[in-house]
Amino acid sequence: MNKNQQNTNPPPWATKLLRWWADPNTLEETEGDMLEMYAYWQKTAGLTKAKWLYAFTAMKLLRPFAQHKRSQEYSGNHFFSHDMIQNYFKIAFRNLVKSKTFSAVNVLGLALGMACSLLIMLWIKDELSVDGFHANKTQLYRIYMREYFSGKVQGVIWTPGPLAEELKKSVPEIEMATPYEWPSDATFSVGDKIYKRQTNAASADFFKMFSFKILQGTPESALKDPNGLAISRDMAITFFGSPEAAMGKPITMDNQKNLMITAVFENIGLNSTLKFDCLRSWEGFLQDNDWAKEWGSTDPLTFFKIRADADPAKVEAKIKHLLDKFNRDEGKPFRTQLAMQPFHEYYLNSTIKDAHMDGGRIEYVRLFALVAVFILLIACINFMNLATARSAKRAKEVGVRKVIGAMRSMLVGQFMGEAILITLFSISIAVLLVAVLLPSFNNLTGKQMSLPLSEPSFWLTLSGLLLTTGLLAGSYPAFFLSSINPIRVLKGTLKFDSKSTWLRQGLVVFQFGLSIIMIVGMITIYRQVEFVQTKNLGYDRENLIYFPMEGDLIKNYDVFRNALMQVNGVTSVSHMTASPGSNGSGTEGISWPGSEANNQVRFTPAGVGYDFAKTMKLEMAAGRDFSKDFATDSMAFLINETALKVIGFKDPIGKKLKWGNQTGVIIGVIKDFHFLSLHEKIRPLIAYMNTKNKTGSAIIRIDGSKTKETLAGIERVCKTVNPKFPFTYAFTDQSYAQQYQSEQIVSKLSDYFAFIAIFISCLGLFGLATFTAEQRTKEIGVRKVLGASISSIVGLLSKDFLKPVAAAIVIASPVAWWLMNAWLQGFAYRIDIAWWMFVLAGVAVVLIAILTVSFQSIKAALLNPVKSLRSE
Repeated sequence: MNKNQQNTNPPPWATKLLRWWADPNTLEETEGDMLEMYAYWQKTAGLTKAKWLYAFTAMKLLRPFAQHKRSQEYSGNHFFSHDMIQNYFKIAFRNLVKSKTFSAVNVLGLALGMACSLLIMLWIKDELSVDGFHANKTQLYRIYMREYFSGKVQGVIWTPGPLAEELKKSVPEIEMATPYEWPSDATFSVGDKIYKRQTNAASADFFKMFSFKILQGTPESALKDPNGLAISRDMAITFFGSPEAAMGKPITMDNQKNLMITAVFENIGLNSTLKFDCLRSWEGFLQDNDWAKEWGSTDPLTFFKIRADADPAKVEAKIKHLLDKFNRDEGKPFRTQLAMQPFHEYYLNSTIKDAHMDGGRIEYVRLFALVAVFILLIACINFMNLATARSAKRAKEVGVRKVIGAMRSMLVGQFMGEAILITLFSISIAVLLVAVLLPSFNNLTGKQMSLPLSEPSFWLTLSGLLLTTGLLAGSYPAFFLSSINPIRVLKGTLKFDSKSTWLRQGLVVFQFGLSIIMIVGMITIYRQVEFVQTKNLGYDRENLIYFPMEGDLIKNYDVFRNALMQVNGVTSVSHMTASPGSNGSGTEGISWPGSEANNQVRFTPAGVGYDFAKTMKLEMAAGRDFSKDFATDSMAFLINETALKVIGFKDPIGKKLKWGNQTGVIIGVIKDFHFLSLHEKIRPLIAYMNTKNKTGSAIIRIDGSKTKETLAGIERVCKTVNPKFPFTYAFTDQSYAQQYQSEQIVSKLSDYFAFIAIFISCLGLFGLATFTAEQRTKEIGVRKVLGASISSIVGLLSKDFLKPVAAAIVIASPVAWWLMNAWLQGFAYRIDIAWWMFVLAGVAVVLIAILTVSFQSIKAALLNPVKSLRSE
């Protein structure tokens, strides 16, 4: 527009003032009348006078100067009265029935999006409710330790056994405290009934602190007796017939320890972090485990309860240096500080980062909360695109309504009513879908969730989801359609300006950007899960079984081992104090020539048998394995490469190590292997010959081609040597896979949700293709008349859709990288995010987009040009 043309327009400031302050219900009609009067004044009175008259009249129309006297039937309140709202929904319903395909696609897209969101919301609610049933949950805490050594700091969750009692003595604000040993399987027998059950140990304060329901006995007496045992309802029924019959009855543990049933508690549900079938008294546990009395040995967890009026920050300050007086000095290079974590955060925040509790399952809660929002946004954008795709068909309806006096507020109400009605249908279908899919979802996630139809909060959530989705999805179409100029519509076909086109394409960019993020996330999670399941751990976990060393297997180990070696398919036998891949204990009592007395290092100890490295298929970096050919091996050690780096020996074989009062020599260095999950780095390991107390696990290497018959032979040997214990075993590879159950669940869920997100996105793209084809009907007809081929028209229509998809790839790729890189930080050993993952995601999205729009493009290209031109 040139300068002369600009000068003929009315004063911009007067128009802006009018739009800003005039009555919005009559603004459109008023502005139209003003423009007509301005044109009349310009012809009759001249340009200058016309501008003055326009400005003066605009100021006269400003509220409160202008008196907008309306009859009641045109008042704003009338537009949103009960009768009008009912009318909006009636018209909306008729329009939905009239456009069955449009309505079905919209309802399906929104229903899928809301069903996914509801499932995720149920899962998140269940995750957040874990451990929430404890009456004193805000007063319950657990201890973890920060260890400072060699200029480094690391956090550990296992603590010294005597710590709980010391906390009660040293900190007045702490009312109760208990150690809690890690779970292990023990064999229990009553008469001829012999079963294994998961067993733990805790002190007498345990049931007084935690709200586990006691069916028989009392919380105060449940673990008071050193020979007492508290059992679950299920265990009571299995052994005694009922909880009442179990009280005071004897039960034998591991065929050697006679215990007495002192309490029966309700079966522990899935909403508890702490899980056990029975609990031993801590005093009884100490009788069999002298190491738990030492401050230098760490293994159990420690929980405590503070007074209701206590300040947690002050309590943490008091316990911080509590261990200084127990063979530790704050000023020494090695020191240990205590920290505390609220117990109700234990389940979701179980990962230690930089010596602080930070991360864990809470990361999955946040991740899927984002996924729920993403999918719902994609579904809403899909609705917007489909609604605007039909705008050309609704434009004349809007024009006619405006001509006969309909206000913009009435039209907004009508279109919002249609959006909320579609959302109402969608949310009804979504609830039905959730009810149908919930059993499978529970099976996938290992939950026991149900639709909380009786809870008011569920219906409030549904109502909020209904209004949020309806308003979000319907707002843009409602205000867009209600703003259509009736004169333009009634004169000819509706054409849209570049601003509307950019907005619609922006929505597609946003929608497909979210889809690309989910696809990249799906690929990354899948590859990381595959990586941890297939990574070389430093030992061969295939065809390696283990089972507990118990009963006569311990005292008759040599007879048992010789008998196993005669079984067809058994290639090697050994034993270790922990099971493969689960050794998390530690000790600081290791020293060597040249080591600093004050610079202690935490080693992971492992008591093992002969042929340990051979059975595990560990590679030796130097030296040899334990062997019967060397009588002195009972006073020898194996270390791993990480331990060697800490010790600093250049030629370690034959060098001496001192562990407490025992001195031995290094006979071999094992190449590093992962004896914990890949979430944690490899720690210094020291293996010693466990000749005195062969507890822990028997580990057996078998021939994979003879698995069935070999297992049968092993079972026969166990029943012969150890008849009073049931034979139970586990494959190391299966146990290892269970460590990554959460990651496997996340991987499967990401696959499903990514597919649904892409499907809903394609519905939106289909809507945009429909809209474009409708807008370019005449152009297509003219091109066909001039000789354009079908392929050229299809290419013409399709290329426009690749632009927003390409933009989505460029914008979403760095966001996807950042999100996935943050997720991978939870693994000490992880994959690298490769460039081809983004290329694969981009190519997949482009192909899906082309397939989606090709149908509509081909349909438009095949249309008879005579009909195309007649439609104009």
